Amino acid sequence: MDRNILRTCREDPRRTSTDIQVSVTSPNEPVPSRRTIRRRLQVAGLHGRRPVKKPLVSLKNREACVGWTKQHLSWGPREWANHIWSNESKFNMFGTDGIQWIRRPIGSRFAPQYQCPTVKHGGGSVMVWGCFSDTSMGSLKRIHDNVPKHTSGHVANWFRRRRVDLLEWPSQSPDFNPIEHMWEELERRLKGVRASNANQKFAQLEASWKSIPMTVVRTLLDSMPRRCQAVIDAKAYPTKY
Repeated sequence: MDRNILRTCREDPRRTSTDIQVSVTSPNEPVPSRRTIRRRLQVAGLHGRRPVKKPLVSLKNREACVGWTKQHLSWGPREWANHIWSNESKFNMFGTDGIQWIRRPIGSRFAPQYQCPTVKHGGGSVMVWGCFSDTSMGSLKRIHDNVPKHTSGHVANWFRRRRVDLLEWPSQSPDFNPIEHMWEELERRLKGVRASNANQKFAQLEASWKSIPMTVVRTLLDSMPRRCQAVIDAKAYPTKY
């Protein structure tokens, strides 16, 4: 019975204890309770957890990502340093889009210190575009209409006018774009800092962006070979990056 419970769970980790109960029940054996099933799974180290949310990547894009990383796996610090990394990101005015956890005593659900305050319509957000290189943190620009596709054409034209060659980049490949970690760094630096309006929020973002030391940039660029290898090892499925 225990073996069937574990096998059923491993075949489809999204199955609930009720699903497993139905699957493993046979006419000649007693029906295990859902509590028993959960206990058996916990003893085997299979605990209930919230799954990490990652973008769905098609087979075609995964093959393109693996091909790209193999082509650039041999690059050293000099090659990676010859590029400017850019992207856009959204920052909420109030709170976060992610799940927040607290620890509280039973019966204290509505105590103020255990609540997560919200504002009407989510409080709004600020969309920004930024870039950096191995020599400096570039500018942080605000995208006023919060629609990055309206800005991408202007950015492309800017590069074209200045004869800047663009690095070919596969679609759906956040795991090896170091600026994604730069956005996380910026988010951490503003954790707990409130803004009363969008202009103040952007001013906070811009000041924090300028204060990020170059040691952070160099650490990110130094990680590029490891990122490429991780993507290859995972066959372009999500990695820790």
